[in-house]
Amino acid sequence: MGVSVSASTAIIVAGLFFAFTTFYPVAANGLDRVTDAQHGMHERALQQQNTEFAVTNATFDTGTNTLTVTATNDGAVGLVAGDATLVVGNEYVDVGGSAADTTVDGDADTELWLGGEELVIDVSGSDLSTSIVGGETRVVLVVESGVRDAATVTEVS
Repeated sequence: MGVSVSASTAIIVAGLFFAFTTFYPVAANGLDRVTDAQHGMHERALQQQNTEFAVTNATFDTGTNTLTVTATNDGAVGLVAGDATLVVGNEYVDVGGSAADTTVDGDADTELWLGGEELVIDVSGSDLSTSIVGGETRVVLVVESGVRDAATVTEVS
């Protein structure tokens, strides 16, 4: 009876060892994934905290039928102008698409919008299905981190 108890104890210990060697990598990989996800979440939150910009001007020129939106990057994070989204009234305008022309501090060849620089977005009124009314139509500019700012369009001729 002493040998069978020792043998069954050895089998149970070996089984626990094999079970642990299977369980440990799964648990370690799960912990790594959770840690990476939390790290990414904290990085995005930090980017949102460091992102600050203001839509300083939104004008619609009735003579040229052009909407011009001007924004200043006051934050510590550099932004990509083409990744921004503009909402005119209730209409989505892809800033990086063909409907909008962007310039950063007067340079139309760059997409990088750094702190202290001014972004100007020009959208032709013919590319919009929304009618723009000065003093009523609002524009909302949203950057890739989800930070947004809005302004009311003023009409000029």
